[in-house]
Amino acid sequence: MTDFLIIGHGLAGSLLAWELMQRGCSVLVVDNGNENASQVAAGLINPITGMRFVKSGELDTLLPAARSCYSQLATFFQQKFFIEKTMMRIFSSEKELNAAVKRVTDPDYQAYLNNIYPMTNSTGDFATPFGYVEQKQTGYLLTRPLLDCLKSLLISRNSYRLVDFDYKEIAFKPTLHWHDVSLRQVIFCEGYQATKNPWFSWLPFQPVKGEILTLNHQSELPDKIINYGNWLIPLSATQIRIGATFDRENINTNTTETGKNELLMALGKLSPGLKSLTVISHEANIRPSTRDRHPFIGRHPEQNQLSIFNGFGAKGSLQIPWYCQRFADTLLENAPLPSSCNIRRHYKNQFAD
Repeated sequence: MTDFLIIGHGLAGSLLAWELMQRGCSVLVVDNGNENASQVAAGLINPITGMRFVKSGELDTLLPAARSCYSQLATFFQQKFFIEKTMMRIFSSEKELNAAVKRVTDPDYQAYLNNIYPMTNSTGDFATPFGYVEQKQTGYLLTRPLLDCLKSLLISRNSYRLVDFDYKEIAFKPTLHWHDVSLRQVIFCEGYQATKNPWFSWLPFQPVKGEILTLNHQSELPDKIINYGNWLIPLSATQIRIGATFDRENINTNTTETGKNELLMALGKLSPGLKSLTVISHEANIRPSTRDRHPFIGRHPEQNQLSIFNGFGAKGSLQIPWYCQRFADTLLENAPLPSSCNIRRHYKNQFAD
């Protein structure tokens, strides 16, 4: 008997498998091996977002959990996955500058915001006509190396299968099973593919396509993440990643000239002096975002042996570790889930009381 069959080996499925294994559970992860949104994603952790510089919800809980999780994984695999870098948040208007000034003096924000730098024509190679603020406790997750390490671990424990999953192969009688595996619970961590899931497609997903470029350059850049509406991550002295586009209409994984040009034009406005740009890679994938911007976690209301752990959108690197712990508490100890993520909030729209 296998405790948990997890469908999908993106960041949600792999970190949930890790959490459950740490608690002594047996897991089997099924994945088709195709590139997923987690592999393409920048893995940014940015505690303060938006034009009004607002802390991410439950930040003071989520961030320590994420740091602890990635530190534990780094120790286990003897490899660093979370790269902490200061962020330069460049103001696009005087309104943003004024909002940041208010936040910097707020005690609740002082752990995350550093100095505000005044208006100048440029800061090195970057135009900062309204100035910028330094944000602390920011960084990015090396998602692809992390997923590779977790996949190798699962394979070594005979807990991974590379296969195209077919919903029709789940059988409930005489007991829950898939192929030759008897199960206690199936957990769907499929990203945006959940919109096709026969048990969970009723949830109000709002998938968003994003395109990202990796570039070579020959300019001197600060060793900081740059946030200018888009983001720029310095990977080395001569290589950067920039992104991401935001497209709700074309839900596919095709890269486009339109997306590439949009990213390059925004970068050109930020840094007209950035020289000798060469596109190394151009990637696209689909963020599993939700209409109410909260994750979808919980058991199916009629088939309680089926669960979902999904909907983290662009904040997965920050949110998933803490929600893994909460969902494991629910699965193993029947602890209640936070109401904000519990799919019960959408039952009334689909199921009778």
